[in-house]
Amino acid sequence: MLMGCSSDELMLALSTHKIQAGKDSIAKKLTLQQAIDSRDALAKFIYGSLFDWIVEQINKSLEVGKQCTGRSINILDIYGFESFKKNSFEQFCINYANERLQQHFNRHLFKLEQEEYELDGVDWTRVEFEDNEECLNLIEKKPLGVLSLLDEESNFPKATDLTFANKLKQHLGSNSCFKGERGRAFSIRHYAGEVPYDTNGFLEKNRDPLQTDIIQLLSSCTCQVLQLFASKMLKPSPKPAASSQPGALDTQKQSVGTKFKGQLFKLMHQLENTRPHFIRCIKPNSKQLPGIYEEDLVLQQFRCCGVLEIVRISRSGYPTRMTHQEFAGRYGVLLSEKQLSQDPLSISVAVLQQFNVLPEMYQVGYTKLYLRSGQLAALEDRRKQVLHGIIRLQKCFRGYQARSRFRELCNGVITLQSFARGENTRRRHASLGKSCSAVAPEIPDEQLREIICLQSAIRGWLVRKQLKMHKLKQSNPVNAKVKRRSGRKSSDMKDVPQEQVQALPTALAELQRRVLKAEATLGQKEEENTALREQLQQYDAKWLEYEAKMKSMEEMWQKQMASLQMSLAAARKSLASDNTPGGSTPMKFLNIVPDAGSGRESNGSLTAVNHLTKEFEQRRQNFDDDAKALIEIKTTQPASTVHPDVELRKLKMRFETWKKDYKTRLREAKVRLNKLGQSEVEKTRRKWWEKISSRVQ
Repeated sequence: MLMGCSSDELMLALSTHKIQAGKDSIAKKLTLQQAIDSRDALAKFIYGSLFDWIVEQINKSLEVGKQCTGRSINILDIYGFESFKKNSFEQFCINYANERLQQHFNRHLFKLEQEEYELDGVDWTRVEFEDNEECLNLIEKKPLGVLSLLDEESNFPKATDLTFANKLKQHLGSNSCFKGERGRAFSIRHYAGEVPYDTNGFLEKNRDPLQTDIIQLLSSCTCQVLQLFASKMLKPSPKPAASSQPGALDTQKQSVGTKFKGQLFKLMHQLENTRPHFIRCIKPNSKQLPGIYEEDLVLQQFRCCGVLEIVRISRSGYPTRMTHQEFAGRYGVLLSEKQLSQDPLSISVAVLQQFNVLPEMYQVGYTKLYLRSGQLAALEDRRKQVLHGIIRLQKCFRGYQARSRFRELCNGVITLQSFARGENTRRRHASLGKSCSAVAPEIPDEQLREIICLQSAIRGWLVRKQLKMHKLKQSNPVNAKVKRRSGRKSSDMKDVPQEQVQALPTALAELQRRVLKAEATLGQKEEENTALREQLQQYDAKWLEYEAKMKSMEEMWQKQMASLQMSLAAARKSLASDNTPGGSTPMKFLNIVPDAGSGRESNGSLTAVNHLTKEFEQRRQNFDDDAKALIEIKTTQPASTVHPDVELRKLKMRFETWKKDYKTRLREAKVRLNKLGQSEVEKTRRKWWEKISSRVQ
């Protein structure tokens, strides 16, 4: 079995009940209805325990218990009130839960809302609503509530459903929400309407008769999950007196109604610590069909659920509420004039007056400011505009500050770099001066003067040449400068000896001659290089053109050769089909041999075709050799006297001439072959008909 126990043990546990009498135990057989109740109780226990176990495993995997952030979104989905023709203990529990949730709904949307208005001094007209507090007292009040009386009757061994109904009528008959019916029935007026209940099965379902034998059977099963469920039930009670008795499990066990009430109170405590939002689902019709709308049913639901009162409160209430400190801190920046008083209440009233908010659209309380819906839109738009302007101003100011700091930083860096570069330059100049002072004494003064004079002359000549090359428009200032420089040179050269002064013009003339000669040679070489480059580019262009032409000619020749080969192959096939003995039906059946004349003619045509084939192969080989020769000449001897373009045209003309002649001869051979085939067919047909006619005669 799936449970991990034998079917016999399960049947025995469900059909019998062991009663402990001192040290002895007595097995009592159960009736059919009691066995069915025991089976149902076992199924409910397994289902409930499995559900709790799955929820526990999910919570462990999500680690909800360890990491409690304090913020969560919970969704509570309830089915609603149930009212059937026969309502039992299950419908009673569901309707009780709905009553408690409706009371939570009324408290948040009616009681707390209106109490807040009254406590804060808001001018408010109280909205009356239907309170279900009396119905809740009828169900859960002690000691004369429905649940308390149900638990009391469940503890009596001889109590029945009828005695439970009579006790309810006896103790609760004076309650306006309770109505006693005949027999075992009674009615309760819930906020959604009056619901009749039948007490048949109330006691057994409330007791939930899960015997100790069944718990022990589950603990002996091989299924680990069932063993876990049984171990939780078999845990010893904290009271020592109860744990010493073997039957303490039944006495300490709570009833189903008590458990349900405790779980419901736990749920309500959790809901009280949250900020609830309610969604009401309205049933459009009682037939459960689409497209049908029953106005009376919908209106009744609106009245029962308190939707009409909620709409009335929403229209006349103030959904937007903020404390004076929050409102002043958020919208105080919108005031055009600075307020002398810094009181949040004064600032709030001044803001509302500045934006012309009507007095009936808001209420000023002791601690909060209450506004109707849609009144904060204008304030929020104006606040966004003001904040946008403030942000733009801050952006410009921060940009100015950043640019100022950047400029200061750049100036500091440039100053530091200038100091560092100056120091490096001074160090290099000092080291260069030391090296020059160390080397200078080794050179004689006369030789040093000669070197300086020669350098000054060469530099002056180079400057004059550069000025002439640029062809400056203002020539007079340049000549003046040259004269001044020549004057300076003459003044510098006064100190030079006479012999060195006489030798300087010859050296200068020689240098000028060499420079001019080098410039002329350089210009000539550049012109030669330019011409060679142009010639090389022309050769490359011709080479690419020749390659393209040769490739196109090769492709054209290959296509024409292929077409000629196909025509020759077709001629061969036609000739072979004409010479075969199976070419006609009379020759196939009579085995007629053609005469000698026709044989000679066919041999002549075959010889012509063979000659054409040999000529085609020979010509193709010749044209291929000529084309390869042109390519080799072009690649190996690009500057030879042979012109590949002219030779290519000649080769093309020869090929076209031969192609026309060859096509003409090929057509003549085809005509000859067709005539020969037709004559042979006619001759064979005549002979065949002559033989047939002679046989008939």
